Formats: sequence, structure tokens, C-alpha cells
Amino acid sequence: MDYKQLDAVDTILENGLRVITLKKDTQIASIQCGIKVGALYEKADERGIAHFIEHMLFKGTHTRNNEKLNNDLEFLGGDYNAYTDYTSTVYSITALDEELERAAELMADMLINSTFPEEEMEKERDVILAEYNSSSDDIEDYSYRMVNFYGFKESPLKFDVIGTEETIKSFTREGITSFHNRYYLPNNAFLVIVSPMSHEEVLHITKKYFGCWKPAKPVRVDFIREKNVKRKKTTYKSNIEQSTIVYLYTFNDLPKERELALRILNHKLGESANSILFRELREKRGLAYDVYTHLDTSNDIKTIYIYTAVRDKYIKEAMETIDTCIEEFKSGKTSLEDEMLLLMKKVLKTAVASTLEDSTDLASYVLHQCLDGEEINKFIEDMKRIENISNTEIYNVAKEVFKDPTIHILKGRK
Repeated sequence: MDYKQLDAVDTILENGLRVITLKKDTQIASIQCGIKVGALYEKADERGIAHFIEHMLFKGTHTRNNEKLNNDLEFLGGDYNAYTDYTSTVYSITALDEELERAAELMADMLINSTFPEEEMEKERDVILAEYNSSSDDIEDYSYRMVNFYGFKESPLKFDVIGTEETIKSFTREGITSFHNRYYLPNNAFLVIVSPMSHEEVLHITKKYFGCWKPAKPVRVDFIREKNVKRKKTTYKSNIEQSTIVYLYTFNDLPKERELALRILNHKLGESANSILFRELREKRGLAYDVYTHLDTSNDIKTIYIYTAVRDKYIKEAMETIDTCIEEFKSGKTSLEDEMLLLMKKVLKTAVASTLEDSTDLASYVLHQCLDGEEINKFIEDMKRIENISNTEIYNVAKEVFKDPTIHILKGRK
């Protein structure tokens, strides 16, 4: 399959806002804005503040109160959303192409003119505390939180994006607005718009609503990038029916060009429904219902996790099985037939094709390429390079990545 370059125009406005317009034959337009701030850039007493601000941007502007803002967003007839991760905060609206200008006006109003009303802030604090507590009730989320907590010494990855109960309770309106003013700047943001309209029309709309956004020098916070600690830790929690096992590995020193091999390895090891871990733990031994891997290859976070949930009496056997699967992969005993390697490459190509077809997925892909400082057409080079990845390269990546894990076991309290 031949991949064509995206029909994209990359423009930097006078205020420093980088705008990527993508012309696509579609009736669905998607507009997404990414702010280069997330949990990695927070100080100890600010943990969770980026996430708190994300919630507050839906609570009113100089021209719209909370109710009117959300009614106007709803009346677009599409989807609107936001999320915060460790490296960025993203706002997105997907609607019919005829609603694009209205969507741009609403997003600009939120980003530039939010007022952070005190009474809404107190309501949202309770909502976020409830979200924090509910994540502790979800043993999967809790297990990831715990493996990160024990897996890092000083890295912000040690703490969840949502923050801690203490910090969530401590945020003031003054602190919120100060953080917002430091990072919510056009020269610290990326705007991606997918639509059937011409680049000139979309750029005109962008300048109309985002051109008044005033730039300033964003604060750059150095964060600690560290390797996970090699350790095994067991903690206990009441009222859980199954125990969880999570392995954490970091690969900060793995060259970027070798990450494609790691993606193939990840798919074969635990990402697919026919993965090695799924077959061994569930199909052959009946130890677990759910087992999977999770890979993050963004520029500032290099992690891969293995997760499963089992009954207490199967913990030892499940861990021995996971360890054996990894060691056999590293030693080359796990056979990667040419047909299987071809299938894994085809799966990655299908994922790329699917992303290019969907307006929202395409906007998200391009936005994260920009946030990561990557070329937006890098997928073309990747799809060519993937054809030359050999079994040996995959085995070598396994040897380099899968060593010295942090292992967290969560068991029911006796």
C-alpha cells in the first residue's frame, strides 16, 4: 500500500500559535488544541493542577456562564471532550463541517477567556475528589498507580495525573489562574483542524478567533527522567476478589528508530487477542481472564507495562509464566515465523490506515506528532521501514527492554 502525504498546511500565527490545517473529503470536522503542559511539569505542591484547570475551562468565560457554555457546546450536535496526561492537556470538538467556525469560536473562548469562578471551583473540587476516590476503587487503575509509586523515586510518573487528595484540596483560585497564565499561551500550544474546507478558509477562521490570544514566555520546568527501580512489592486492599500483577519497564535509552520493532514485539507479546501472554495465561492454563501489555513511546515517557488479574492461589504460577514468556522471547526460543511477522506488520499498517480515515483520529495523531516534535508525515517513513524489520531486531529489542522490572502485586486483605 502506498501512503500519500497528508494534504496539510503548517502555519505559525503572529502570536506564535502553530496551526496545522488538514483538508479531507469528509462531512465531519475535528478541531483539537494541545497545550504543552501536563503532570510532568508540575511542582510537588501543584500535583494535579493541570487536570484541575482542564475541568475548570468548562465552567465559564467572560461572555458565557457554566450553563451557557456547555449548552452552546452541546448544541453543536457533535462530541466535545478534554483530557490531561503527563505531557499535555488536549481539548477537542468533532461536529459537522458546517459547525466548524462555531466550534472554533467556542474553543477559543474557553482557552483565552475562562474566568475560573470561585463557586464553580469548589463544586469541581468535590467532583475531582470523587474521581480520585473512584480510581482507588478500580483495582486496575489502583494497581497502575501503585506500580508507578513504587517504581520511581523522584520522577513525576510516581504520582497520578489527577494529583493527590492533599493537593486537590489545597488549590486556590489564585494558584489556578497563575498556572493557567504561565502555560495557556499561543506559543505553548498547537491547533489542528481537519475539515473539507480550503486551507485559506480554515486559516481565516483560526486568525479570527485565536489571533487575539496574547503570547508570553512559557515557563519551562525540568523534570526528572529516571529508570524504574528493580523491586517486587506486595500491597493489600480490602474487598477485592482477585489479585493483580503489574510489571513495569522503562526504556529511556532505546534509540527512537528501534521503537518500531518494540511496537511489533508489544503486539505479539500482549496487545492482541492472540498474544503470547493471552494464550499462555488464559487459553492454555486458565489462570487469568484478562492479560495485556501497554506501551508508551512518547518523547518524554518510555514505559511498557504487563497487567493481569488472578486468584491469590495462582499468583506464583502466573508470574512464573510471564517470566518464562519474556525469557523465551529474549533468548529467541519464541518462534517468529515469517507469516506471523507479516501479520504483525499488517496490523500496524491497518491501524495507520484506520487513523487516516477518521477525522477525529487523524487530528489526534497530527496533534500528538506536533506535541512530540515529530514530522506529521512520519507514518510514511515508518511504514517503509517496517518492511525491513527482522526477527533478530525484535529479539534484540526484547533483551534490551525486558530487564529489571518493577513488579507490584495487589492482594486482598486477609
